[in-house]
Amino acid sequence: MTTLRARIRASIVGVAAGAVALFALPLGYALAAGYDSEAVIALQRDAARVAATVSDSFGTDGSTVELPPDLPASVTVGVYRVDGVRLAHGGPERSLVAAAAADAHLHHAIEDGQLAVVAPVPSDGGVTLAVRAAEPYRIVQWRTVRAWGLMAASGLLVVGLAALLARRQAARIARPLQELTASARALGDGDFTIRAAPSDLEEADAAGRALEATARRLGTVLDRERAFSADVSHQLRTPLTALLLALESALRDPRANRDRLRAAAQSALRRAEQLHETVEELFDLARDTHVSAEPLDVAGLLTGVRERWHGEFAARGRRLDLPDPPPLPPVHASNAAVRQILDVLLTNALRHGAGTATVAVADLAAGVSIEVGDEGPGFGGDPERAFARRVGGIGLSLARSLAEAEGGRLVVRRAAPRPVFSLLLAAAEPSRTDSPGPGPS
Repeated sequence: MTTLRARIRASIVGVAAGAVALFALPLGYALAAGYDSEAVIALQRDAARVAATVSDSFGTDGSTVELPPDLPASVTVGVYRVDGVRLAHGGPERSLVAAAAADAHLHHAIEDGQLAVVAPVPSDGGVTLAVRAAEPYRIVQWRTVRAWGLMAASGLLVVGLAALLARRQAARIARPLQELTASARALGDGDFTIRAAPSDLEEADAAGRALEATARRLGTVLDRERAFSADVSHQLRTPLTALLLALESALRDPRANRDRLRAAAQSALRRAEQLHETVEELFDLARDTHVSAEPLDVAGLLTGVRERWHGEFAARGRRLDLPDPPPLPPVHASNAAVRQILDVLLTNALRHGAGTATVAVADLAAGVSIEVGDEGPGFGGDPERAFARRVGGIGLSLARSLAEAEGGRLVVRRAAPRPVFSLLLAAAEPSRTDSPGPGPS
């Protein structure tokens, strides 16, 4: 299995090598043809210069041919009859290329390892002579090979630069993925504080942000479930104890008849159903980290609170005052979460408070306030200490965490005497879709 870096390097180098090859092959062919054509043209020029000085009766009138002094040293010039026999100067004794000049045209060919060009000598009686100019073909080949060598060196340089660039780009692209891999492993090991370092790659940054969001959500879920395991016993202890005491009392009462036992069983069944509902709600709230998008039914919520708690307070000779709520702005919060918060506050008022307990709802314009108070002595010192586990108990700590999870706040409006707890929930904005603004202060 190849790595991402290796694939990127191979891809970039392969593309660069392919581009160089596609460019170099036709260019190399064109250079070779160009050097051949340049050599032929130069030889044609030299042969024509000499042919212009040759008499058409050369070889019969005793005349001579003077070669130009500026002829290249590598060029060999000879005068031939059109039957291919050399008459003067250099070249092979017989030349097929020279014989081809009988048609009065220029010709060139590779002959005896030389690039040879023949030019006919003009004559009124027809072509009888030709001038042959030639140079070793290896000279022309060497020019081509040298050009090809320069092209190959340039191509290797380009491919080498592409390899360096590919190595750098591969490291740049692979580094964010390696960091994401390390972050994912850390997340798997239980580190929910991971932070992906920003990079210049939009896709990698998006994956990093998604991983961070997942880590935060998993951390929140785990923290809430851990808190649930500690808080649920406190939240369920009171109704469970009441259920057990009611059943034990009915069973131990020697005067209990069938109707009384039936009433006790029905009461236990109602308490068990409430207990089951509380357990289900706490489990759901422990796992849910999203602020509810459903509107809060304040009137229905207070009706349910009255039905559940009126009997509890009456059994202890106390009164629960729950006036009808005024018109309120819409609030998005979980009914189950707010019900659990009110249950915690009323449990606290029932166990530690005195006199009449009051649940009041008020419109704060920017939100809604639900206050729970009683006529007890309250508590002194720092109001925030009421939410500490060792002071106010696990229930108040759970209630505050549920309020914050719904985008609200649970505060102590008055500590003593006649303590009042206030649950503040932000009003829903018209454009709200999935999360409320900050809670009212």
